[in-house]
Amino acid sequence: MSGTQRARIFLTGVGGQGTLTATTLLARVAVDQGVEVVAGEIHGMAQRGGVVESVIALGGWKSPKIGLGEADILLGFDLLETQRALPYLRSGGTVFSGSQTLPPPGVLTGREKSPDPAAIKAVIEVAADRVWYVPIRTIGTDLGAPQIGNAALLGAVCASNLLPFGFAALEEGIRKHLPARQAELNLRAACLGRDVISN
Repeated sequence: MSGTQRARIFLTGVGGQGTLTATTLLARVAVDQGVEVVAGEIHGMAQRGGVVESVIALGGWKSPKIGLGEADILLGFDLLETQRALPYLRSGGTVFSGSQTLPPPGVLTGREKSPDPAAIKAVIEVAADRVWYVPIRTIGTDLGAPQIGNAALLGAVCASNLLPFGFAALEEGIRKHLPARQAELNLRAACLGRDVISN
């Protein structure tokens, strides 16, 4: 094992980004590594653009429930949703976030102004002890499958030494739990996320 022995992770994104797929994969990796895990979906919207929230508790927690101010790690697949989920992050917690945001419906219809990414990042950086931004939309698009960007965020958190297992466990899990044709792309995305941590 590497890193801390226990961690509570709050994951958030919007429909179509693969938030729940990432939750399932991370939980399976934990099981493969002999780490006690409980996971649950808090809020899931199947349609593209709806808010999706889930929780993973690693290392012997009895329940996946995370109250306000209790998450050790916040994984945000969308910059705006990361900001919205900040109340769940504990003092001294760590954020891994996509560096881009999908325009909310109000922006797409012209009723609202697009949020300023720099302003959102400023709020995040006040709330968190450490923050890493991963360009998951760009990574996914460059690899030909936008939803694969979720693997880049997992690559970053698994390379951070903040979980009871490291990046090698994620690589093993991707190969074991994803179809071969998807595994290769997901591995490439995960490595790009790892590079954000190591640079």
